[in-house]
Amino acid sequence: MPLFLLSSPLSLHILTQIRNKDTDQINFRKGLVRLGRLIGYEIANTMDYEIIEVETPLGVKTKGVRIYDLENVIIINILRAATPLVEGLLKAFPAARQGVVTARRKEFEGKEPPKEMEVEIFYEKIPKIRKGIDNVIISDPMVATASTMLKVLEKVEKEEPKRIYIASVIASEYGVKRILELYPQVYFFTISIDPELNNKGYIIPGLGDAGDRSFG
Repeated sequence: MPLFLLSSPLSLHILTQIRNKDTDQINFRKGLVRLGRLIGYEIANTMDYEIIEVETPLGVKTKGVRIYDLENVIIINILRAATPLVEGLLKAFPAARQGVVTARRKEFEGKEPPKEMEVEIFYEKIPKIRKGIDNVIISDPMVATASTMLKVLEKVEKEEPKRIYIASVIASEYGVKRILELYPQVYFFTISIDPELNNKGYIIPGLGDAGDRSFG
């Protein structure tokens, strides 16, 4: 699985801000939007392109690059936490078609970190995925046990898109490993891979509940 860890100083600066418990709702949400834009640009750098010739206003012809895959993008928003991240991704992919998946995980508290969370998907609306053409970006800021992400990946992979991308902010080592073993072809983009899950299934050190911190 191509794993892309965005460790630029700017990415880490924004991540540090949203990890901080004292960051308010507005600035937390703005941070996710900014990270979505940065992740989107990095994803675009992996897409297929062609060399073309254009003419400048000075009447001179020159060669350039056209990323034609920018026209073949579907972004799936895992509601509600991914909404600010998707807002940022749309800055990089303004022509993207959009899908939504509304998922809710059952609250859990045990003696040990859970291996899997019980997830209910109670609404989904995804545009038609063109086989071998569309690049599908699944957006979820937190990939903990990966239980939600795996359910969405199962649905998307059946449609045989050209590529599947995951756009996240923080993933757990365990969640990355689960996805890697089942979907080695997925392009996984994240800012940080955190080492642990607590007994409620939250990523440690993490940043808390991204949906609640974004929307109250």
